Amino acid sequence: MKRRIGGILLAGALFCASLTGCGMKENEVVVTVNDTKVTADVANFYVRYVQAQYEAYYGAYLGDQLWTTKAEKGKTYEETVKASVLKELETMVLLEEHAKEYGVELTDAEKQVIKAQVKKFDKANGAKEKKKVSGSKKTVERVLTMLALQNKMAEAIQKEADINVSDEEAAQKKMEYVKFSYQTTDGSGKVKNLSEEEKQTVKKSAEAFAAGLPQDTTDFDLQAYAAENGYETVPLTFDKTGEQPTKEVVEAADQLPEGGITSLIETEGGLYVAKVTSLFDQEATNTKKGAIVEERKNELYQSKIEEWTKAAKIKENKKVWKKIKLSKMSVKMKTEGQKDSQTTESQEK
Repeated sequence: MKRRIGGILLAGALFCASLTGCGMKENEVVVTVNDTKVTADVANFYVRYVQAQYEAYYGAYLGDQLWTTKAEKGKTYEETVKASVLKELETMVLLEEHAKEYGVELTDAEKQVIKAQVKKFDKANGAKEKKKVSGSKKTVERVLTMLALQNKMAEAIQKEADINVSDEEAAQKKMEYVKFSYQTTDGSGKVKNLSEEEKQTVKKSAEAFAAGLPQDTTDFDLQAYAAENGYETVPLTFDKTGEQPTKEVVEAADQLPEGGITSLIETEGGLYVAKVTSLFDQEATNTKKGAIVEERKNELYQSKIEEWTKAAKIKENKKVWKKIKLSKMSVKMKTEGQKDSQTTESQEK
């Protein structure tokens, strides 16, 4: 989930549950990156900002169980998000340290925008709320400055990526396919696997359908033939790296000339017949070029961060960081355009 100044407004009102403090002193150091110390107030405010976004996105589905729910690799959402936030803080410090190398700095206009956001946040929240999220003017300005520099540095680094992509490298073909599924969906949207007996019935229908297909490259109208037999074709652009509708179908279709039709292909989820309708789709190829460029930019940015991180002296104070608990306090954020009279009730946990 990408964080930025726009979108969910950091200057909006935060609503926190009234709970016992976590025993953290705001001047305690959470992490040191080379000679730069990130204190607990900055770390706490930033993690609460991230927390508010997660609760907005996932709270409707997981409710009070969000932060204790298992996420990835057996870790809870709280453990996963906090680990990610700590790495992001370290990254933002490294980006600040290397900003001069890229000629990056905040303009006076950007600084004024940040100050306006700080003022708006300060006015929108009471002293009690600000204390719980370490939302002093100084801390809020520091976090916003780090975020703004992170965005500008990402752009500066990514500008060095190679944006030249040939048609050959990005070339996309086009197919249409018919699927005979081994699954069914009930009225509630729940997917159910067919029984072995039901699968055999589906397979016989697919075999009968395939028996009426030509074997050679042809102008055969698969769409019309499918409609005559009560089926529908699904159009899809692809290249040899694709896995939709399945890797097996892509591999088979990629070997065919234009107009070529695959044999009946059985997979775990069902059976397929596909026809290659074009060996080069310009619109899809152009879209793929954009995706390749974005991938190059992201890879360049990540490799630069990895390079700097490897060379840096980073010391994390897990004892202090552990004191900040997401599961103990709910934080919600007013979004831009929301009326001041609208509030969000906090949940005791």
